[in-house]
Amino acid sequence: MTFLVLTFHGVFARDTMEDSVSTNAVETPVKKHWAESIQLRGYAQLRYNRLFETNPLLQCEQCDKSWGENGGFFFRRIRMIFYGDIHPRIYFYIQPDFASGGGNFAQIRDAYFDLGLDAKQEFRLRIGQSKVPFGFENLQSSQNRVPLDRNDGLNSAVANERDIGVMFYYAPTEIRKRFSYLVSSGLKGSGDYGVFGLGLYNGQTANNPEKNNSLHVVSRVTYPFELPSGQIIEGSFQGYTGKFVINRNPLTDFDQTEFREYRYGPSFIMYPQPFGIQAEFNWGRGPEFNPETMDVEDKPLEGGYVLASYFLRSGKDIFIPFTRYHYYKGGKKHELDATRHRVKELEIGVEWQPHRNFELVAMYTISDRTFENSLNPDNRQKGSLLRLQAQINF
Repeated sequence: MTFLVLTFHGVFARDTMEDSVSTNAVETPVKKHWAESIQLRGYAQLRYNRLFETNPLLQCEQCDKSWGENGGFFFRRIRMIFYGDIHPRIYFYIQPDFASGGGNFAQIRDAYFDLGLDAKQEFRLRIGQSKVPFGFENLQSSQNRVPLDRNDGLNSAVANERDIGVMFYYAPTEIRKRFSYLVSSGLKGSGDYGVFGLGLYNGQTANNPEKNNSLHVVSRVTYPFELPSGQIIEGSFQGYTGKFVINRNPLTDFDQTEFREYRYGPSFIMYPQPFGIQAEFNWGRGPEFNPETMDVEDKPLEGGYVLASYFLRSGKDIFIPFTRYHYYKGGKKHELDATRHRVKELEIGVEWQPHRNFELVAMYTISDRTFENSLNPDNRQKGSLLRLQAQINF
């Protein structure tokens, strides 16, 4: 905001005041208060998952709590994002969600500050609760992602993708601009998490208290290459390690609750210009329920996905047909008893954007899921369903 300080010379009649402003006007910039830099945006997602449903017992607690029996219309997300620069080298980002925990309850998703370590802010520290830099799709905003939920294989690493800690990011200015373009252009980028990231975080996932005396360590390297044709291809490699404390039922003094875990894996993204391919996989070890011994054991895990999409513009409308197959074999540490999962799932769908403020996704899902713990040690469910989501961007 700029204010003009106007200096007038001589005496003039009231009825000619507008024309009597001195040509000696001096423009003096006034420094903004940090509050004037705050911006607001957000989005909301309404879902319905019961069309052509063949098995109401088929569920996915981590994906969408309105799957299956007793599910109906469901607000998956209602998010307001407050962000801005409060200093030339300090950026803040706060994102509450008003549709958390399977109901309309408010919960903090992000609350962090970026501290620029140099004038260009190519080197940054991110302090607070933010996304853990593990996996492309985990970092990709749900506002931009084409499939309705993240894949089990990598998303099982960090529930809600976030935790509290300190992250270091580096990216040259040119690549930071490229990361920004990949989001603003509608190519479904993941955002700017640096070409190199290194972080320390609690490890019990977002909005949960720390339960041991050790921190998790994560690191990621990624680079978006731009070919002479204009096609952008991004390759990544990431990994993390730490100790996680699980919830057990029943819990006795003899039950192990703390388990060492680690994961690592690559990502490959060919952005849809117009045809795109996205693939990720990871391997590692972690806790997993064993229905034969009725105990939680240290086990190997693996999982990933392949996604193909096509970006089609017809007049002002954008259509993105897509298909994804994802697979996971391992435990989910954040669920009761590190629930044993075996997932094979195929999704076929299309996203329609008549304009930037509205999106509609229809996705047919064919699923084979095993999810077993001490409360349900023999549980394999197969089925299919049509899922719908309307999204408002503001």
